[in-house]
Amino acid sequence: MRYAEDWVLEHQDANGSWGGIEPCYLLTAMALKGLGYRKDHPVMKKALEASRELIWDQGDTVLYMPCVSPNWDTALAAKALIDSGLETENPALKNAAKWLIDHQIFKRGDWSVKRPNLEPAGWAFEFYNDWYPDVDDSAVILMVLAATEVSDRAARDRALAAGANWVMGMQSRDGGFAAFDVDNNSHWLNQAPFADVEAVTDPTCPDLTGRVLEMMGEVGYRADHPVAARAIEWLKREQEPDGSWWGRWGVNYIYGTFSVLAGLRAIGVDLNEPWIKKAVAWLKQKQNTDGGWGESCRSDADPAWRGRGTSSASQTAWGVIGLLAGEEAVSEHVMRGVAWLSERQNSFGDWDETEFTGTGFPNHFYLRYHMYRHYFPLMALGRFRSRLNDMSN
Repeated sequence: MRYAEDWVLEHQDANGSWGGIEPCYLLTAMALKGLGYRKDHPVMKKALEASRELIWDQGDTVLYMPCVSPNWDTALAAKALIDSGLETENPALKNAAKWLIDHQIFKRGDWSVKRPNLEPAGWAFEFYNDWYPDVDDSAVILMVLAATEVSDRAARDRALAAGANWVMGMQSRDGGFAAFDVDNNSHWLNQAPFADVEAVTDPTCPDLTGRVLEMMGEVGYRADHPVAARAIEWLKREQEPDGSWWGRWGVNYIYGTFSVLAGLRAIGVDLNEPWIKKAVAWLKQKQNTDGGWGESCRSDADPAWRGRGTSSASQTAWGVIGLLAGEEAVSEHVMRGVAWLSERQNSFGDWDETEFTGTGFPNHFYLRYHMYRHYFPLMALGRFRSRLNDMSN
């Protein structure tokens, strides 16, 4: 009990929270209360202050957010601006890049138990979560830094080199990548009584592996690099019989498939290979009659729902990006997807989306990222325009 108590105290982040997400914030404080900690104890006072940070007061409604996502949103918003053609020296991008560089984590987290010789240099999802930086955020941030001009180039180059080394060093033995850890693929812990959301472990997944390949391509690596080669072979093994890939952190097979195709293109895999054509064909088959793409959260539990659901802005953008990545031609399917996005842009310049297209715990907990409807369509339209420009030159 004392060993567990000391571990919990050691893992409290600077703002008083634990693990960056609401269950850890609350349950850890409850556990300490069970050990006799009173609410005026410094650890508990900080914990309660942190818990209040997740309250979203909307006037007549109060919501309790599961977490915040500043690094994720900042990186993806910046990536969307880059893809849309904004000059890389624009102050918005330079400021975002500096902010991201300043938030790089050089503290050894729990990942270092299995990677004791790997130098820390990742980024977390939240403002405060130094013990658990994640591969997904880090990969997108590195793509942004690689494409942005900053005032302090030396600082940018150091962040890029150290960050890429950390991300690639987090490859699991099977060749894939997970979010927070390596070689954490066991499922038996999900059957423990406290594992009510069946997501206790952190298995390797296609969307993360595709993202790492995309990052490696953006910073200058190619498909013959040993890390890339092992990741590509793992993706070949993990491809579903219908040609798609599962998405662990987004809904769901559309998300996984677009992420993998974007990575394979960036790292330089031959797009004419049959397994890639099969993935492209799957995306085309799943396009809705209105020209968009959509997928229900039910697809985690029921294969009949894979790639099936009401068209949404973020998932339509994923379909367009996936097809643009998977083939050189601008197909009719891409044109229809772009038309869907163009016709549904609202008067504010963004898109309406009520669907939950982010995954917290498959089958149990899903997220609506409020900026997904902003930056993913912008990425899709920007990449479409770039492809047209390339074809005309």
